[in-house]
Amino acid sequence: MSEGVKRFNSATDKEIMAAEVADSYFHRTMEVLRYKGLEDTPVHAEVAYKTSDPDAWFVVAGMDEVATLLENLEGVEVRAVPEGEICRPHEPVLTLSGPYGAFAEHETAILGFLCQASGIATGAARCRIAAGEKPVVSFGARRMHPAIAPMIERAAYLGGCDLVAVDLATKRLGVPATGTLPHALTLVVGSTAEASKAFDEAMPPEVPRTILIDTFDDEKFGALLAANAIPDSIESIRIDTPGNRRGDFRDLMREVRWELDRHGYEHVKIFASGGIDVEYILHLNPVCDAYGVGGAIADAPMVDYSLDIVEVDGEDRSKRGKRGGRKRLVELPDGTRRILPSNAPVPEGSHDILAPLDTSTKDVSELRERVLEQLGRGEFAL
Repeated sequence: MSEGVKRFNSATDKEIMAAEVADSYFHRTMEVLRYKGLEDTPVHAEVAYKTSDPDAWFVVAGMDEVATLLENLEGVEVRAVPEGEICRPHEPVLTLSGPYGAFAEHETAILGFLCQASGIATGAARCRIAAGEKPVVSFGARRMHPAIAPMIERAAYLGGCDLVAVDLATKRLGVPATGTLPHALTLVVGSTAEASKAFDEAMPPEVPRTILIDTFDDEKFGALLAANAIPDSIESIRIDTPGNRRGDFRDLMREVRWELDRHGYEHVKIFASGGIDVEYILHLNPVCDAYGVGGAIADAPMVDYSLDIVEVDGEDRSKRGKRGGRKRLVELPDGTRRILPSNAPVPEGSHDILAPLDTSTKDVSELRERVLEQLGRGEFAL
């Protein structure tokens, strides 16, 4: 392939910053507004998730990339909830006030950053609630385009995963990554026992000895083969049995647990992967010790935000079906939240949750702790 020709179907940073990823109708809108001399019309726009489900909740993520995109905008006031905030429907998570032409063509990217990252973070948070204190590892990067693997892993960790699978996330973001061993290693080496020994001999001591045991063997025998091969270092066995071979996965795990325990391997934990989701976690919790979750996190439903103009040149103006006018998202003295019209009286002691968009680089571990603290209140149902 000749030099300069793109190899992968992903946009570059330069193309995103230049709004080359925008829907074409935004480009055409700006052509019309420039023709009419209206490109600098001041507007107030809000990003929120609208749904009729009163119990819906979501973790706001992707605000770091929005901040990168918007940090050099001139004349636009940008306010947002803190990244990692858990929000409810209709709550504005981002507002933009200024000349419409300054940000119109960035709407596609703004929503793309927020919708997908928030969906992944919310999927991770749901798994976190289901698993309780048991470790959850993000295994989802392989289910999505590799160009966005760091974003997936960051959002998954922010949402509550304990570890991720892609080392680039550690290198770029400081997110802790881990890995067990794949079926491929066992297939190449030739047996569960030999693969266990090879992994134990080759890996440094700090790498957990979590051994995949179902490549060739019945699960209970595979678990014993792995444990007997490296009895002094094995920490856990991973069961990744295909769905069509599982039967009752929980009962299968109970059988494995019985055999490990009666052979003196009570300390060896059971790690489940392969098609794991919230319902599976809840089902397996009585016997399983840790989870690797793929598609249920990486391909979690997006948070379907929309960006809507609610004020034009100082005049309330909004489309049908939307709640018009500027809004404030405030926390009341009792800790509850309320969406209020911007001109409504606010109880004394309340404070605004929306604040100037923070463009500084945030430690994702701190953001994760923020999410975990909110989840720990017990307010968010599965």
